[in-house]
Amino acid sequence: MFIPLHDANSLKYIKVQYVTISLIVINTIIWLITGPLLAPEDFSNATTMGLGYIPAIAFDYAHLAPNLVIVPDEATYITYSFLHGDFWHLFGNMIFLWVFGDNVEDALGHVRFLIFYLLCAAAGALTHGLVNTASEAPLIGASGAISGVVAAYFLLHPKVRVWVLVLFRIPLPLPAFFPLALWIGQQFFMLVVDPESGVSWGAHVGGIIAGLVLVVILRRRDVPLFDRTIVTPRAVRHVEAMAGSTPVPAAENTTKHSPWGRQS
Repeated sequence: MFIPLHDANSLKYIKVQYVTISLIVINTIIWLITGPLLAPEDFSNATTMGLGYIPAIAFDYAHLAPNLVIVPDEATYITYSFLHGDFWHLFGNMIFLWVFGDNVEDALGHVRFLIFYLLCAAAGALTHGLVNTASEAPLIGASGAISGVVAAYFLLHPKVRVWVLVLFRIPLPLPAFFPLALWIGQQFFMLVVDPESGVSWGAHVGGIIAGLVLVVILRRRDVPLFDRTIVTPRAVRHVEAMAGSTPVPAAENTTKHSPWGRQS
């Protein structure tokens, strides 16, 4: 539906989003090591089976061949989220993490953001498994965790203007509420109408629900939900200035704060 490009939502509590950057680097390195681009096909398939999340195995409907076991079954609730099928699968997840992850990490702190991210990944796998209990196809991809990050950003900064590429062609600056609300709604809708899709809508929905709950629990005490600070991207402020209008300063408060299997 859309690709996020940029926001101008500055960090308030941390200097650098170390965890967000580290997760992007780790995901990229693992894709290079295990992906079909550089790794032999049999190695790529083996890591997908050994590290991917397979519902039939998690719910004891089947067992993985001993030569394919890499980690305990319980660990695949996390390890699957670091595997990606191809470059675009990786890129799509990482661009969402890059745009939205830094501000969620800022609101939670480094350690709690990492815990938040991993719990959202696990919730995505669990929901996928509950929807497809007997499936023997391995689930891979960070979308469960990323969905949690998107949901958290939606609660924290709904009025921040974000540059998004609508329909993969049209760049527009929009308040985060509109594209993120549509995106979140789409995940629930698709889970209902197409639960057997090659995309795991269940993992997305599980990550969203976890993100909405966990951000309320894990955020810093002085971080409000539904922050009403309007932060306008520089490009928009420049255009407004050229048009003769008065831009809203980035830090200005307009009102007071209120308290290969399936891919994900």
